[in-house]
Amino acid sequence: MDVSIICVNWNSVDYMRTAITTIRKYTRRVSYEIIVVDNASPDGRAKSLKAEFPEIQLVESDVNLGFAKANNLGFKYSNGRYLLFLNPDTELTGPAVDIMAERMDSLRDAGALGCKLLNSDGSTQTSCVQTFPTITNQVLDIDYLRARWPHCGLWDVGMLFRENVGPVPVEMISGACLMVSRDVFERVNMFSEEYFMYADDVDLCYKIQSLGLRNYYIGDATVIHHGGKSSSQRSANQWSVTMKFNSIFQFCVKTRGWHYGIVYRFAMGASALVRLGLLGALFVVRSLQGRASTLRYTTTKWVAVLKWSLGLNTWTLQNN
Repeated sequence: MDVSIICVNWNSVDYMRTAITTIRKYTRRVSYEIIVVDNASPDGRAKSLKAEFPEIQLVESDVNLGFAKANNLGFKYSNGRYLLFLNPDTELTGPAVDIMAERMDSLRDAGALGCKLLNSDGSTQTSCVQTFPTITNQVLDIDYLRARWPHCGLWDVGMLFRENVGPVPVEMISGACLMVSRDVFERVNMFSEEYFMYADDVDLCYKIQSLGLRNYYIGDATVIHHGGKSSSQRSANQWSVTMKFNSIFQFCVKTRGWHYGIVYRFAMGASALVRLGLLGALFVVRSLQGRASTLRYTTTKWVAVLKWSLGLNTWTLQNN
């Protein structure tokens, strides 16, 4: 078996159906298997996937294991030389799996490999390539800055805006579509399970680089990532935002020490205060123009970050 495609499902059967359909349509040059791990989805629809696609392996968990543990569980059922961890809310637009496996074959120092991810509207998803989190690049993580200066070393996403880029070494690639060799995945002891969700891909790429291997991005394979569909179903913003920032905090503590993590937490709280002040002023302007509703999502996000930095919403971490 060339590739084991592992997908973790949580209430995303409709998206999962599209992902499987496009995998079957476009993957022709390599042998593959699809393993779907259902994370105790409340809708109870996972069995319908097995009925519709009898060739898949359906692994059902009695509890929601989170992303890292569920993928590790799926790995135990896999047989491929390569593992492709693929989000359920993805959609192939061409032979991305074939291309990624062939690139892995040709790159002797490759630990992991990712491709270009597109948003639902066809625009480039800049989060598919990232640098490892630092206080500076997290405080300055603003879409406008990333788009205005894509080659800046704080995020280094310039290659995303060039066509058909060959293999380019990067620090990390998104866990939404991440291919890794079986041997390397075993050597780094799989996904680190202290993360329930988010930062597990950051941690995996970090461990791979620690082996002296490289993580690569290729631009000639594309996958649509509709983005955050599972987390958006869970009392959404506060839960997902808190989990994301707390996971990055865990990574900072793990790799740079407790004091660095505390400074990161303080810096993000200060950043949230500044952004909320600016959003407040913008809200007044847009209220006069009748467009204030567009700011609600961003405001809710940074309120959640501020609460997290002050330790006021730990309930979201205790109710995974």
